[in-house]
Amino acid sequence: MGEEKFSAVMSVLVEQVVHLIIENYAYDEITASNEFYSSKVYALLEQEETKLWHFSSLTLFNMFDEEKKTGNF
Repeated sequence: MGEEKFSAVMSVLVEQVVHLIIENYAYDEITASNEFYSSKVYALLEQEETKLWHFSSLTLFNMFDEEKKTGNF
């Protein structure tokens, strides 16, 4: 996938995951964004070769949620 297309997919996924974090954790947008950007899930998501971008935003949120609760996913 080209870099431009990957960036577009990432933008949409990140926005959706952050929205789910806001809904489920009652965080404001900045806190939710910071939490997601500092997660292991995001670190792997931003690496195109991991193919995590194939997962739905709900799946990525569930992985984030599991990481928050247990330290792993």
